Amino acid sequence: MKIKSKILIIAGSDSSGGAGIQADIKTVTSLGSYAMTAITAITSQNTTGVKSIVPVNSREISKQIEFTAKDIKPDAVKIGMLHSKDVINSVIKSLKIIKVKKIILDPVMVAKGGKKLISDSAIKILKNKFLSKVDLITPNIPEAEILTNSKIITIEDVISAGNNLLQLGAKNILIKGGHLKSKKIQDVFINNQEMVIFNNKKIKTKNSHGTGCTLSSAIATYFACGKTLKKSCEMAIKYVNHSLRTQPNLGKGHGPVNHLNSIKIRKMFR
Repeated sequence: MKIKSKILIIAGSDSSGGAGIQADIKTVTSLGSYAMTAITAITSQNTTGVKSIVPVNSREISKQIEFTAKDIKPDAVKIGMLHSKDVINSVIKSLKIIKVKKIILDPVMVAKGGKKLISDSAIKILKNKFLSKVDLITPNIPEAEILTNSKIITIEDVISAGNNLLQLGAKNILIKGGHLKSKKIQDVFINNQEMVIFNNKKIKTKNSHGTGCTLSSAIATYFACGKTLKKSCEMAIKYVNHSLRTQPNLGKGHGPVNHLNSIKIRKMFR
């Protein structure tokens, strides 16, 4: 298989391998592209929760981004956990230096177990300075509620939140509907030209750790390979759904999905 594109991932590390940088690398690789990384934080966690978070200095994050891109220029950037305003400002500055055109932001704010992963000042600067600088933002419902200061209960609330994010400067939004109480998953893609609802059957499983990281990395990969943002979202949702259906059932808590679901191993490597 030839490498289809190059993706720079800016995110935190998950020691259990189900989310964060580890999930991002697995996703990008499984979809046939080349993954590079800039680690923003180191977490000690497993499927039952997060034990500790050690932030990486903002200067070191910038060095990772700029030095990596100077040698291997990325076709797209996927951004995950940005824990402080200093980190966000450094990332904004570095992205301007490397002049990358395709940027996907997954606004990671709260861990699956409920632990907050980002400061209030970071949330403020994310809203005021960063939303307008990325091509797509992929919040889940709790994150969309934080960003829009609203309560989301119905699909109409999701659409309203999407419009609010557009007013804040976001160009394209995919609000993930996994937290809605319904029999199907409704993910809403919205921009100033169109609104599309992706309807899929809800997969009942406790093993959904890292789905947000996986989805945004898959979108970045498809987008880097020339797909439109809407098509990239559609294909990435299918990839995540299949990874949920084939999940390996690891760990005692919220286990990981199956990132390898898209890979076929040749006989010579079996």
